[in-house]
Amino acid sequence: MDVVIADVIGDIALVLLVSWLIGALARMCGQPAVIGQILAGIALGPSLLGQLPGHLTNRIFPSAALPSLTVLANVAVVIFMFVVGYELDFRQVRGQRLAAPFVAAGGLLLPLGLGIAAVAAFRSRFNALGSPHSSHAFVLYMGVVLSITALPVLAAIIRERGIAGTRAAVTATAAAGLMDVGAWLLLAVAVASTVHKEDRPPWLTVLLLCAFATAMLVGVRPGLRWWMKRRSVLSSTVPIALCLALGSAWVTASLGLHPVFGGFLAGLTMPRLDGNPDDEVLHPLEQIGGILLPLFFVVTGLSVNIGKLGADAFVVLVIVVAVACAGKLGSAYPASRLGGLPPRESAGVAVLINTRGLTELIALNVGLADGIIGKQLFAVLVLMAVITTVATAPLLTRVRLPSPCTVPESSVSL
Repeated sequence: MDVVIADVIGDIALVLLVSWLIGALARMCGQPAVIGQILAGIALGPSLLGQLPGHLTNRIFPSAALPSLTVLANVAVVIFMFVVGYELDFRQVRGQRLAAPFVAAGGLLLPLGLGIAAVAAFRSRFNALGSPHSSHAFVLYMGVVLSITALPVLAAIIRERGIAGTRAAVTATAAAGLMDVGAWLLLAVAVASTVHKEDRPPWLTVLLLCAFATAMLVGVRPGLRWWMKRRSVLSSTVPIALCLALGSAWVTASLGLHPVFGGFLAGLTMPRLDGNPDDEVLHPLEQIGGILLPLFFVVTGLSVNIGKLGADAFVVLVIVVAVACAGKLGSAYPASRLGGLPPRESAGVAVLINTRGLTELIALNVGLADGIIGKQLFAVLVLMAVITTVATAPLLTRVRLPSPCTVPESSVSL
C-alpha cells in the first residue's frame, strides 16, 4: 500500500509539472494552455513515452496506481462540469436576439445529422475499427460528439486573443451555452440506452434521470436560494457546492450513467442570487479543477496509442474531421448572417464554435467507459478534437475580427 501511495503522489507531481511546461509552450505558440495539457497527456501515454525503451509508461504509471488516478481525474471532471453549468448565462441569448439561437440550433443539428449520415455512409470503415455501428446508441453518440462545442476552451481563446465584447465572441459564447445543454441531454439519452440492468430497462433509466433533474431544478434550487439568502453561521458556500456536485454525480453514476452528468446538472441547479456566479464559489472550484484536470488528460492519453492506428483509422480521421468542421462552419456562418451579423463577424462565429477541446474529451471518455466506442475510434476522435481546436487560433487570425464593440449589458460575456 505504501508503494502505491508513493507511486500516486509521484505521478501527480510529474503530471502537474509536464502539463504546466507544455501548457506554457502552447500559449507561447498562440494556443490555449489546455491544448498543451492535452498533448502532455498523450505524450505521457503509449503514443510517445511508451514507444521509448524500457516500457516507461508502464513503469511510471503502474496498474496499481491507475484506479487512484482515475478516481481523482473523475472528481476533477465532475467539478469542471459543475463550473461549466454554473457559469452558463442564458441572458446572453436574450441580448443577442436571433443570432445566438440560430447558431445554436444549426451548430447542434447539422453536425448531429452529418455524423449520423457519416456512420451510415462509411459503415465498413467504422466496422474496421471494431465499432458497434449497428447500435442506435452508437449512431446517436457519434452525432453528438461531432456536434459538441467546448465552451470553456472557447472562452479561454476569446480572452487570450483580446476579442471579448465583440459581437462574434458574445454570439459564439451564448450559442455554445445553448449547445452544451442540448448536447449533454442527447448524450445522456445515448448513454442511458446502453445501460443494461436486469431490473431496469433503458427507458426507465431516462425517466429516472428526468425525475432527478426535475427534483434538482424545481426542489433543490429554490431551497438553496432560500438558504443562501439567510445563511449566517454556515457562511461558506463552497462545501455546499462541492456536496451538491459530488452528490449529484453519485446519483447519476448510481443510475448507470457517467458522473459528469450529475456534475453538470448540479452546476445548473446552483442558484446565482444576483444573476452572476458567486466568485466565492466559482474561484475555489476553478482552482481545484484546474489543478486536478491534467490527471484527466493523462488518463485519457493512456487510452490513446497513435502508433497502433492503421490506414482505416486515418481514413476515419479524415472523415470525422471533415464532417465535424463542415457541420459547424457550414451551419454557423449562414445562421449568423440570418441573425443579422456581417460576413466577417459571421465567419468569426463559425470558427469559434468549431472549438472542441476539453468538453469533447469528457464526452469521449464517457463513450469509452460505457462501451459505446472502442479504443481505436476513441483515439481517432481524440485526434479530431485536438485538430479542430488547434485550427481555431490560425483561422481567427485569417478572419481578422473587428475591435471589441459595445454590446448590451445583458449580453456581456461570462
